[in-house]
Amino acid sequence: MANLKDIKNRIKSVESTKKITRAMKMVASAKVKKAELTVKASRPFTENLNSVFKKMLAYVPDFNSYTLKIKSPVDNYPALLKVRDIKSVGLLVNTSNKGLAGAYNANVVRRTLAKIKEYSDKGMRTYLFIIGQKGLVSLKRKISVYNCEIVKSYIAIANNPEPESAKLVTEDLAEYFVSGKIDKIEIMTTRFKNMMSYYVEEWNVLPLKTLSEDHDKLYDGVIDPLMEFEPDKHHILQKIVPMYITNIIYQSLLEAQASELASRMTAMSAATNSAEKIIGSLSVEYNKLRQAAITNEIVEVISGANAQMN
Repeated sequence: MANLKDIKNRIKSVESTKKITRAMKMVASAKVKKAELTVKASRPFTENLNSVFKKMLAYVPDFNSYTLKIKSPVDNYPALLKVRDIKSVGLLVNTSNKGLAGAYNANVVRRTLAKIKEYSDKGMRTYLFIIGQKGLVSLKRKISVYNCEIVKSYIAIANNPEPESAKLVTEDLAEYFVSGKIDKIEIMTTRFKNMMSYYVEEWNVLPLKTLSEDHDKLYDGVIDPLMEFEPDKHHILQKIVPMYITNIIYQSLLEAQASELASRMTAMSAATNSAEKIIGSLSVEYNKLRQAAITNEIVEVISGANAQMN
């Protein structure tokens, strides 16, 4: 049975842990509200950009780069839109740099491993572009049995998602896609729902769905007026295709950050509540042992006094 000193030390230890979890909960709570507002403010732009982009493609029957100045793979929009037989897949995996966020990172890693296994079983090679230290460490240990390779990791991006960071990732993905090393690009990320929940999703980036697949959903039976392009359709697509990819990546970063903070806030709240329960239980046990010790001392004193009187 534990003595009074052991229980007292354990109470102090749990109280220290409680202070840490409460502080982390407060920090996450302060940040998650801002992240939520940022995500919700960016969604309409992303949806409208995707809609406009696909409408543009509906009016461009052919893609060519004859009149374009191509300085890097991301400028070669015809190659980025080229559909080919899928033999290799690139996965951009969104995780965090820090733990103590509940099952947030574990859920993303688990879904990613399932996807890697699915492609590996089909004989496809998977190339990983990992955002966040937690995903890098976890996946590095677990992918050795699959036909998979970690190509790039981005640690700093997970802390502070910015459009420039998304642009950097876009350039790396474009390089692999245009060179033919990757035939398909997907993002493994989380979709922020509210302060209490999120869910893991797979976002297809390239190649795009065929126009026939999206036509009914895109137009809903309404015939749009013909589009006019200035200076010409190919120069506009050269600008908007990288913008489209970069914006998808940036949106995924925002969704992932909000999901991580919400998960951390919930996890730290639960940890703080658990610490309070443990402290309460230990305090009851401590008081019982202390009362028993006092009672024993009183009994010993009385017994000694009675012995002297006799």
